[in-house]
This record gives sequence, C-alpha cells and structure tokens, in this order.
Amino acid sequence: MQGFIGLTRRNVKIYFKDICAVLFSLMSSIIVFVLYLLFLKGTFVDAIEGSMKGLESLVNKDDTEMFVNTLLLVGIIGSATIMIPYNCLQTIVKDRERKVDCDILATPVKRSQVILSYLTAAVLSSFIMTASLLTLGLVILGFMGNMHITAAGIAAAYGAVFLGCLSSSALFMTVLIFFKSSSAAAAFFGILTAASGFVIGAYIPISQFSSTVQTVCNICPASQICALLRNALLSGIADKMNDSIGGLDNGLFISSVKETMTFNCSVFGNQMSVNSMYIYVLVFTLVSLTAMVFLYTKVYKK
Repeated sequence: MQGFIGLTRRNVKIYFKDICAVLFSLMSSIIVFVLYLLFLKGTFVDAIEGSMKGLESLVNKDDTEMFVNTLLLVGIIGSATIMIPYNCLQTIVKDRERKVDCDILATPVKRSQVILSYLTAAVLSSFIMTASLLTLGLVILGFMGNMHITAAGIAAAYGAVFLGCLSSSALFMTVLIFFKSSSAAAAFFGILTAASGFVIGAYIPISQFSSTVQTVCNICPASQICALLRNALLSGIADKMNDSIGGLDNGLFISSVKETMTFNCSVFGNQMSVNSMYIYVLVFTLVSLTAMVFLYTKVYKK
C-alpha cells in the first residue's frame, strides 16, 4: 500500500502544483458564470415566469431569483465534475509522453496499483475542488436569501458531487490512456469544454431539445448528476414557490418547472426517478472501471 499511497500523493501534488491546469479545469464553470451574467439569467427567469400563467403575484420574486441563482450553481458544479477530473487525469498523458510511465512500471508496484493511483488522485483532487466550489456557492447564496434547503439536501448534493467526480474520472480514464501527446489531450479538452455546457443543460434546459437529443445528453452520467443536484438543492425552494400558490393550479406550475428544468432525466421517452439515476450512474461507473482495467493491460503491455 505504500507504493499506491505514494503514487496517489504524487499525482495529487502534480495537479495542484500546476496553477495553469487548475485554472483551465475551471474554464467551463467560468464560461457558465459569464454567460449567466450576460443573458442566461433572463432566459431562465422568463421560462419560469412563463410557467406561472397569471400566478406571478402569488410567487415571491425573491424565491424566483433564488431558484434561478441556484440553477447557476448547479451548472457551475456540473461543469466542474466534468472538466476537473479530465484535467487531473492528464497526468497519465504527460507521464506517457515523457516516458515517466516506463520508470513507474519498472518498480515493484503492481500495475493495478498504478492505474488505481491515477484514478484515486483524480477523484480526490476533483472532489476537493468541486466540493469547495459547492461550499462557496452555498455560502454566497445563503447570504443572498433563504434557500429553503435541508441538511439532507446538502448531504445529497455533496454525495452527488462525489459520485460525479468518480464517474467522470472512470470514464475519462478509458479515453486518456489512448492519447500519446499532451496536444491531443488539449484538443479534446477544447471540444469537451464547448460541448459540456449543452450536454448538462447549463446553457439551455435539456427539455428544450428533441426527444432524441435529450436521450443522447441524458445517457451521459454528468447530465444525471446535474439532475440529482437540482433535486437536492432546488426541491426546497420549489416546494416553497408551490406553497405560495396554495394549490390554485393543482400543482401544474411546479410540475411544469421541474419538467422544463430537467429534475428527472428522460431517456428514450421515459422519465427516470432519483433512485434510478443513482443506480444508472453507479452502473455506468462500474462498467467504465471494468473497461479501464481491461484497456490498461492492453495498452501498457511492456
């Protein structure tokens, strides 16, 4: 275990010592924040107010503002659970490019421990970063108003963040072990940065896409993680808004908002429950881990 712990510590230090890598891993989250300030906030507010259908006077504007601001936090965290693990795992490519992997494989440390050290370091590093962002976001929103969130909701949010970091790390391990140069990994990073915001619904709610596109987006575990975060962080404020209406709409408003903002992912036209999304992400992670172990032994034969 000393070899495994040593390699894991080494990989964690490599990521945090590279300030540029840390900043670039937050690039997608920064883009979401900037777009929110420019025009996304108005888009989401209009979508919610359009679902009210004459009930605007019953719903507190501060609650609507808090709902939209929390959606921003979900978009930032969702993007972070994709981009940060990817940047952490680029150590694999750098080691291969510089032939450091040959030195590591020449040591008595088992190959299974080597690959697990990369994965563990990525999960730890990304969870520390993403959990810190979540904590900062919750503190800021807490000063802005009442989020109507319970302790169980906060715990569920941190649990979803950890699961998101784990699933993304396992997925990207199977991708990055095929890259032989940092330039190729950087090119893929650019594509990932541009696409991630759309896939998780940070720019446009996934419900606005066609059924086929929704299925493609929701197959990605990151989209399921964002849906879990919405349920954890937004259910309280959504229930508060629904209580303000007093049942005059028979719950149509809150049902419309939850459907529009993708509280439950739609795959092949079927709505997934919260428990189903947890199970899906866990199964996806296990499949990715199995593929990772198999591919690693094939790619690193020497």
